[in-house]
Amino acid sequence: MADKTLTRADLAEVVYHKGIVTKDHAAELVSQVLATICDALAEGENVKLSSFGVFTLRDKAERVGRNPKNGIAVPIEPRRVVLFTASHILKAKLNHTAPRRRRAPKQNAASGERAA
Repeated sequence: MADKTLTRADLAEVVYHKGIVTKDHAAELVSQVLATICDALAEGENVKLSSFGVFTLRDKAERVGRNPKNGIAVPIEPRRVVLFTASHILKAKLNHTAPRRRRAPKQNAASGERAA
């Protein structure tokens, strides 16, 4: 397994090598895309990137945790967290399988209408 981490600079380099923009412009494009995603999440919106996945927000309530060293109860503040759910296309690529196909709605044989 590779120990490499894909960075913002690596993304900008890929955009640059497509030959459409300069290195500086590629870095700015990557920064703008990531900033737009962050801004949308900060405003409480979910972010869906087709064929990649969905970033969703979840509010976590206040709860009591324990310090593992001494077992003392410690309150954990309420907070908002970001969850990522990979698309079925990304999951298939990671598992080296073909993406599953979505089933077409069943049709009523007598009338030819789709069932609800």
